Amino acid sequence: MWNRLRKKAGDLRRDIGALYLASRHPWVPWYARAVAALTLAYALSPIDLIPDFIPVLGYLDDAIIIPAGLALFLALIPSEVWAECRSSAQEIIDRPGPGSRAVAVAIVAFWIVLALWAVRSIYRFFRVYIG
Repeated sequence: MWNRLRKKAGDLRRDIGALYLASRHPWVPWYARAVAALTLAYALSPIDLIPDFIPVLGYLDDAIIIPAGLALFLALIPSEVWAECRSSAQEIIDRPGPGSRAVAVAIVAFWIVLALWAVRSIYRFFRVYIG
């Protein structure tokens, strides 16, 4: 059961990427692009109809609205476009990204520099205006 759910989640991730790619395809009509934009906005938005912290119902709206928007979009576009965008999205997902260690070091370095700048700014403020 868990493997099936994991596969469905991976498929949904690929399909959201394909939805983005298809919404930018020249053969897709404007009204299908509007459906794609609304579906992507809802999928990526931190604001939901039912907040996610409410047990079961919080995720139920996502589980209904996003696949419904995807199904409506699929009904409005040519199947060849969807097949092309789906394979492109899968290639993007399968492509190896930058080394996770290098990315982690860059993020940590950024936050350290930001923290040092904040401490220095606070120190200067207190030295000039308070002391």
